[in-house]
Amino acid sequence: MDNQKSNWPIKVENRKEEEEGEAEAVIIGGMVLDIHATPSIPPNPRTTAPGKVCYAAGGVARNIAECVSKLGTKPCMISTLGLDMAGNLLLEYWKSAGLSMEGIRTGQEIDTPVVCIVFDTYGEPAAAVASVESVERFLTPKWIAQFKSNIASTPIVMVDANLSPPALQASCELAAEFGTPVWFEPVSVAKSRRIVSVAKYITFASPNEDELIAMANALSCKDAFSPIQKDNSTTTSLFQQLRPAIWILLEKGIKVVVLTLGSEGVLLCSKGRLNFQRTGPKRNNRSHEFSKKLHETINLHCPSDRLFSALRLEGSSSTSPYVVHFPAVSSASIVRVTGAGDCLVGGAIASICAGLDVMQSIAVGIAAAKAAVEAETNVPIKYSLEQIAEDARSVYLGANVVFCQSLL
Repeated sequence: MDNQKSNWPIKVENRKEEEEGEAEAVIIGGMVLDIHATPSIPPNPRTTAPGKVCYAAGGVARNIAECVSKLGTKPCMISTLGLDMAGNLLLEYWKSAGLSMEGIRTGQEIDTPVVCIVFDTYGEPAAAVASVESVERFLTPKWIAQFKSNIASTPIVMVDANLSPPALQASCELAAEFGTPVWFEPVSVAKSRRIVSVAKYITFASPNEDELIAMANALSCKDAFSPIQKDNSTTTSLFQQLRPAIWILLEKGIKVVVLTLGSEGVLLCSKGRLNFQRTGPKRNNRSHEFSKKLHETINLHCPSDRLFSALRLEGSSSTSPYVVHFPAVSSASIVRVTGAGDCLVGGAIASICAGLDVMQSIAVGIAAAKAAVEAETNVPIKYSLEQIAEDARSVYLGANVVFCQSLL
């Protein structure tokens, strides 16, 4: 991995400010060293192709935490790394950002998770091999339980499906104890099925179409759903095809399905409006200057409650199901897409922590994802507040109600 210390824009806060406390997003999951192999010509089987191979700091949870930090919210990262070459690279990268190491379990006995991704000449992943067993072995319920106070005071907990089922269960139960919302990131088709034991605890889940189908099949205990045909589909017809699978997730207790559609944007699906006004431990309102500016700027460009007002005009009450389509940012110049989904989640989580509503937060997430696909790294070196606001406004104003009142 190239030495990028000098490129990190994050100010290291002083200890006095840390002790006074800030709103933290708790992120639980994998930190991974990505090996990216990009051929300069279409590769042939059983031989090498010229191209570029580089190291990148990766892992779904780690990418989300880095994105959150660059959008002004401190992440409490709960993860595990080995004291090997890959782990040292990731730890150096993390420390260079001035981020806390407290939640990262390290040890000589741990093999740092590594994923090797081979891209096609268009920047899309063509094949990948993942060695991430250490996340399941060493990111244990006992380790996670040490950060109970962080989970009690955070606005939101994010868990990725690299966690073992017991660790997922422990994380969600701790969050439920304090009424803390949980965001579930499926990671992959195979691992997305781990939703089964924790669905009732999940506030947000952010699958793509294939992960949605896998999750619906796992939750319904039968393979009733098959991949859909997208050729020339409109957003409305796409929703109609996916509606039964979405309904399964909502019926099993997931409050909001954030269905990612790549270049087609996002479908936000819920059985009713969420209320983030919570009782329990007092939240500290101190936040980074970037987070404050994000809140002010997005409220200015994306008026709060605009889309919920539109839903009311459609006849939807606060307890009625609804589906809203958010378009992607059309002006994106794609370099590679590996970090886009993670930055979408990171942008949304940072926005929720900044006090924005769900609709505004999804718009910011899509804007953050647009910046990611234009970067060589999984997470952009730096976010521009002005560009995020401009792109979020474009997304927010382009959003429209696909369905409300009844998903049946």
